[in-house]
Amino acid sequence: MIPQDRLQQIRERLEYVEARMSQGGGDIAALGREYAELRPVVERIAELERLREDIAEAETMLSDPEMRELAEDELPGLRARLPEVEHAVQLALLPRDAADARPAMLEIRPGTGGEEAALFAGDLARMYQRYAEAQGWVWDVVEEVHSELGGLRELVVRIAGDGVFARLKFESGVHRVQRVPETESGGRIHTSAATVAVLPEAAEVDISIDPNDLRVDTMRSSGAGGQHVNTTDSAVRITHIPSGIVVTSSEKSQHRNREIAMQVLRARLFDAERQRAATERADARKAQVGTGDRSERIRTYNFPQGRLTDHRIGLTLYRLDQVMAGDLDEIIDALTSEHQAAQLAEMQD
Repeated sequence: MIPQDRLQQIRERLEYVEARMSQGGGDIAALGREYAELRPVVERIAELERLREDIAEAETMLSDPEMRELAEDELPGLRARLPEVEHAVQLALLPRDAADARPAMLEIRPGTGGEEAALFAGDLARMYQRYAEAQGWVWDVVEEVHSELGGLRELVVRIAGDGVFARLKFESGVHRVQRVPETESGGRIHTSAATVAVLPEAAEVDISIDPNDLRVDTMRSSGAGGQHVNTTDSAVRITHIPSGIVVTSSEKSQHRNREIAMQVLRARLFDAERQRAATERADARKAQVGTGDRSERIRTYNFPQGRLTDHRIGLTLYRLDQVMAGDLDEIIDALTSEHQAAQLAEMQD
């Protein structure tokens, strides 16, 4: 049972935000964001209260001989809906990750497995790009380095759109592939891996960077396979000395490269701070969907059997072709539901 005073507090907060917005006071953008978050919650609460009123009215009708039959017909359905609506309200009341609505920086790099790992990294990149396109998101490549056979040595992409980080944040970790490599003549199945990192984009107000902590180097940039070599030193490499984080950008404009590199650096520093805070909160418990550790093996893609397994939640699907074509919703929805279940369990402890 959700405490009534908690529901009333949320309704009153929405009324307050609406009043401030109508008066034009305060930070209108911040008030607008809060209103957008509160309104669907209050709508869920209103639905729950209407259902409770309908149940109470039907129960009262049981004592009226003329209305008793009608009440007996309606009550089972109303009572059956109550747990579902209460659960929807509980989900709406879960604490929101402040980064959920932000764009994301997606980073993909090959792990163990040599050239096959680089080819698999390229397959993952295409999978995520197709998913992004299906969602109507903007896919903006920041840095892309190809291997000799067309795989990926490194990919950094900024993805913007509605709820990008919320949908992709559980993709971080080690993705393992089991298949016969194109370079294998004997038909033997090899295992290789690629790492994926999904970071929320950080604004300058989120992370303060002392210019004295940065070392900026310029160098010649090159495209895939060493082609498209620039004749000027336009590529930028920025080293954040305190953390040792190094970022690069190789667009044609040196000014644009510095801007992009700083954007990626802020995202990595912001993510490091989020990871540190999450680790502190998790001292007494273990998150059910994984720790977000970049070294954690989260998923296996078995091509001979057409099987995908997410090891964090024990999900196995036998439609690997569709997944690699960008059909990720079933996996993402399952991971989100598991995370919400863990949050509900914590709230009830």
